Amino acid sequence: MKKYEAMFIIKPDLKDEEKSAVMKGIKEQVTKHNGTVTGDQIWAERRKLAYDLFPLGGQARFKEGMYYLMNFDIDPLQITPLRSLYGLNENVLRYMVVKIEEKGKK
Repeated sequence: MKKYEAMFIIKPDLKDEEKSAVMKGIKEQVTKHNGTVTGDQIWAERRKLAYDLFPLGGQARFKEGMYYLMNFDIDPLQITPLRSLYGLNENVLRYMVVKIEEKGKK
């Protein structure tokens, strides 16, 4: 199991219940792939984006987004399926998953 960190930009126009459901779904995908969520937080409720985002298949333009940060442990072979699932979520505008290097190791 390796340590990872993921940052998600979620649509800002969702209702609170919908945002909670999206965040819960993101965490559930990790546990379904035999991972463990070690921490999560809303990094910014509404934050101006550097450039406008256009979601796939949509006509809407987003100038702001909600930033959601999650730390988790998972087998590295499960990262590719997770990325595929996160890319299919219509409420996630962008995401990035990075491996956290342990101190003293490279």
